[in-house]
Amino acid sequence: MGSLNLPRKVSVLGSTGSVGVSTLDLFEKAGVEVEVVALAAGRNVERLADQALRWRPEIAVIEDERALPRLRERLAGSGVRTAAGSAAVVDAASANAQWVMSAIVGFAGLAPTLAAARAGAIVALANKESLICAGPALLRTAKLAGGAVIPVDSEHSAIFQVFDPQNARHVARLILTASGGPFRSWSRDQMAGATPEQAVAHPNWNMGAKISVDSATMMNKGLEVIEAAYLFAMPPERIEVLVHPQSIVHSLVEYADGSTLAQLGPPDMRAPIACAFAWPDRLPWPAQRLDLASGGPLTFDEPDLARFPALRIAKEALVAGGAAPAVMNAADEVAVAAFLARRIGFLDIARVVAETLERTDRVGLTGGRADDPLDGARETDATARRVADRVVSGLMAPA
Repeated sequence: MGSLNLPRKVSVLGSTGSVGVSTLDLFEKAGVEVEVVALAAGRNVERLADQALRWRPEIAVIEDERALPRLRERLAGSGVRTAAGSAAVVDAASANAQWVMSAIVGFAGLAPTLAAARAGAIVALANKESLICAGPALLRTAKLAGGAVIPVDSEHSAIFQVFDPQNARHVARLILTASGGPFRSWSRDQMAGATPEQAVAHPNWNMGAKISVDSATMMNKGLEVIEAAYLFAMPPERIEVLVHPQSIVHSLVEYADGSTLAQLGPPDMRAPIACAFAWPDRLPWPAQRLDLASGGPLTFDEPDLARFPALRIAKEALVAGGAAPAVMNAADEVAVAAFLARRIGFLDIARVVAETLERTDRVGLTGGRADDPLDGARETDATARRVADRVVSGLMAPA
């Protein structure tokens, strides 16, 4: 590893989730020498403690303050400092790491991601909400602080790897691929009866419950369209989606001369994490190799917006601009939580999002203050959540 110019001081925010676990596993598999500055998690205190004992960070932070006594007990005598609460997660993100994995799920990841960017770190971004709710501010903050934002989502990582910033004016289209999720071939009537267990059973990727449900509704892809618009300064009409069930071609960039460049690989999150960690170098590690000869045919289809309206809703929110993407994100978080709690049906998720956007549009949310993107995003998020809660309650009301 000596010839690679790798970051040595790293922090992992959301270390106990699927991306955080994959990040630490990558470090293990690649044999890289890293100094872990901070590990932060939400509620999984036992896994966080195990990780802290293995990697010996300067600090281990649990967002759930009720879990702090147990974390302290597990780490007693280890030399690892402990802390709890949202403010402590933000402080950990601000620490002196050169590279920060931002993998906290949901709006809760925005404040620590902004803090890491403000500290000048290279932010490996797996938290969609940071871009959806404050994309321009996040990218501007990272640039001014001398850091960078490198996408970790497989689709955006794919574009990042084949997108030539020097020739951005020659890019005709960005094409994001989507697996189609577990309900790709289901009818609307079948999806109406879908259970949370069926929705989280993704055919290709190992993800958390929220992201898995978003994949099932294709809201995940809608969020990624908005992210791509911000990350690559691309207008909505030049971003498209294709359903690719095999999840081998992760995204494509079409140039004005007709050339289309694609990035391919097995569906393994450790590959885009390795890219973000070593860029512009490449990190040797025992990755699964792509065998196209025995992999079967690769197929592509247009998404069915009648069966998956969340993708259309997301594109409309991007075009509307202002607060619309943040409102959509908040409503989706509320709706997915209600679905996982069996309070609403699967098809109700898109209905909640669409109705929340319509109601908030009538009151004229502006998207917050330019001078304080975090406070503005919090205000928009809180308002949208209140509206979405009312929409959910209305769907639950007896006929």
